[in-house]
Amino acid sequence: MAEKQRRKTIKIPLFFFLIYLIVSGFFLAMSTGGFVISFKDVGFAIVSTVQRGVHAVYSGVTTFFSSVAELSQLKKDYELLTEKLEDYKYLQRNNVEIRKENERLKELLDYTETLPYDYCTAQIIARDPNANYSGITINKGSRNGIGKGMPVIAIQNGNVGLVGKVISVGPYTSMILPIYDYQCNISAKIETTRDIGIVSGNGYTCDYLTMSYIKKRVMDEIQYGDVILTSGENDNYMKDIPIGTISSITALDYDTSLELQIIPVIDFNRLENVIVADFKNLAITD
Repeated sequence: MAEKQRRKTIKIPLFFFLIYLIVSGFFLAMSTGGFVISFKDVGFAIVSTVQRGVHAVYSGVTTFFSSVAELSQLKKDYELLTEKLEDYKYLQRNNVEIRKENERLKELLDYTETLPYDYCTAQIIARDPNANYSGITINKGSRNGIGKGMPVIAIQNGNVGLVGKVISVGPYTSMILPIYDYQCNISAKIETTRDIGIVSGNGYTCDYLTMSYIKKRVMDEIQYGDVILTSGENDNYMKDIPIGTISSITALDYDTSLELQIIPVIDFNRLENVIVADFKNLAITD
């Protein structure tokens, strides 16, 4: 018990002594200027820190909404530019088509100026690709001087070729029997040898034409790529109009004739304009 009281008497003076040292050190620092607290500076530091935080938050919010507004405007600008680009592409396609059409018409005009007979230019407005009836309808008729049986030609990529003949005529439209129709038979000749045969259609634009009645004796004289022309016989077509070129030569064992496959000069799937010719010089007004 006495020992505990002794410990207490020692601890209490030690506690006050420590407080004294701390207070003395504080006042000593204050008096020497080594530790001077300016409440104004402290207040400024606190306020400026708060202001900086508020400014950062305000700037962040403002930047966010500005970014949203800019993004919305960019989206509108993008949609507008996309629309203009589509319009430009459409105009460009139209310009290309118009330019090609002008080139085709110029090619047609340049060729017709050299024709020694009357003619009428026309545009294809309908066609029937059926194998049983492969008619092509044009936008000119009897009012333009077109008559039944008149031959029809065309110029395509600088090449003149036979299209067919007129089989039906109305006041404002006419129908053409094309050379690829299975009912079409044309007296034709090989340009190199002048041998005459018959060119027949097979019913479809994508099929070859067939040339028959060419004697086997000329097999060594003809070759692939030789041009087949109209013979001008039977008074159905003008002479020397290209029909196509030889792509295959077949000698049949049971026949004395050759069978030739002919690629037409005219690509009928791309044919748009034709020339109806009056090679007998009957007047045609366009």
